[in-house]
Amino acid sequence: MNRKIIIYIIPFILGSISSFSLPPYNLVFLNFLTFPLLYLFFLKNYYTSKFAAFSIGWIFGFGYFIFSLHWITNSLTFDESYKKLIPFSIILIPFFLGIFYGLFTLFLSWFNLRLNIYSILLFATIFSMIEFIRGTVFGGFPWNLIAYSWTNYIDNLQILSFIGTYSFNLLSITLFLGPLILLMSNTKTKKIIFTIGLTSLILINYFYGTYTVENFNKKKQEKLQVNIKIISPKIEIKKYFEQNSIELIAEELVKLSNPNKSKKTIFIYPEGTFTGLYLDDLNYLHDIFKNNFSNNHKIVLGITSLEGKKIFNSMVVLNNNFELLSKYNKNKLVPFGEFLPFENLFKKAGIKKITYGYNSFSPDFKRDLLNISDLKFLPLICYEIIYSGRLNKQKVNFDFIINISEDGWFGKKIGPEQHFSHSVFRAIEEGKNIIRSSNNGISAFINPKGEVIKKIESTQKGVIVINSLSYAETTIFSKYGNKIFFYFLIFYITLIFFLKKMKGS
Repeated sequence: MNRKIIIYIIPFILGSISSFSLPPYNLVFLNFLTFPLLYLFFLKNYYTSKFAAFSIGWIFGFGYFIFSLHWITNSLTFDESYKKLIPFSIILIPFFLGIFYGLFTLFLSWFNLRLNIYSILLFATIFSMIEFIRGTVFGGFPWNLIAYSWTNYIDNLQILSFIGTYSFNLLSITLFLGPLILLMSNTKTKKIIFTIGLTSLILINYFYGTYTVENFNKKKQEKLQVNIKIISPKIEIKKYFEQNSIELIAEELVKLSNPNKSKKTIFIYPEGTFTGLYLDDLNYLHDIFKNNFSNNHKIVLGITSLEGKKIFNSMVVLNNNFELLSKYNKNKLVPFGEFLPFENLFKKAGIKKITYGYNSFSPDFKRDLLNISDLKFLPLICYEIIYSGRLNKQKVNFDFIINISEDGWFGKKIGPEQHFSHSVFRAIEEGKNIIRSSNNGISAFINPKGEVIKKIESTQKGVIVINSLSYAETTIFSKYGNKIFFYFLIFYITLIFFLKKMKGS
């Protein structure tokens, strides 16, 4: 077969296979096959040309993302003006994201690589740096980092409380390349030492995680003075766009909430609860809530709000009279979902943002805590949960992370599962309980060790009641954030130079 064709086919197959290591499949073992094969393939072909070197990573990324992000096209099915873009988006988004991996292999091609520890560490270092850039540049899209392959392995994830996701991503890539040790030209003794050392680190991390989780679960839970109810209504998105459906939705939410007027309760509703209504229009539903809720109740929900000429995607806290107690405006907006880049240009082409309404939302730049019934909540709307190390901007203490979302845009299975996996990572990193209320997505209560205590699947509707919980100590990562990733990079780079110098001498 023509070598040029092979350069495209093999990386595509490897990237496609690696995508099945992610939620909802969680076949993490696949990466122990795909990454060594990618390394060997790169080693054999990168020197032919810089374009060939770039193409290997680019096509690997294209295969990885086209199989793990194909659900994005589901969000284009709700508006006629976007349906014509479906064939393009399913190709263009993976095409663009694959460029990051292409830059990785292009940069890697500048070095004289061999099958040795030095080259493997260099591979892992540059790959993880590119992943960090992907998660931060142009606002960032840190979705489906390789590290999320470990979502179902909670014991192995406890190290996140010290080092965070990006550093764990670096270690994961190094680990996935571990099988290459068996193919090196080192002596049998060195291979045994490397293998034992790597295996020991894996086991130490696993047993530490197991001990940490078991020890946390032995702690006595604290009884809350107020009940927290997570409401997962599973209202079809199309209802939001139908006339005269707002009252029916409100009545359905009240029925599902089943409020007890004598019990202090915080009701958590998902993002976009009353799409089509602005915050100032909520008096329209005043009587429905006034007749069913009491002074003992607080209501948290997602709603669109206006401030002058600006439109915000907001999380608000209301009393039973629908009076505003506090409000948070979303900081990180979804491109095309909540705002149009180059808006004037796209509007001329008849394209608007995907969500309800024609004008783009505005981002806010502060994230204050919500104080509700003597509890402090860090508010996050939708995919703000995916940004590791960038949640608690003011570094203040709080009781819960509260994440509301509308995951109906993501389709039936893969998208909501991937979105939910980020919540598990953030809980461990920050050492905080997470309350997640999602319409058409996974609603859950997650403890500070990433354990899912209660869960409602994306295909179900229901209510989760929280009346007690355990707190964890402040984590190292919550104090220092992604600075720790740069410390890891310095360590890796120092080790690489040391190994290079030893090899030269």
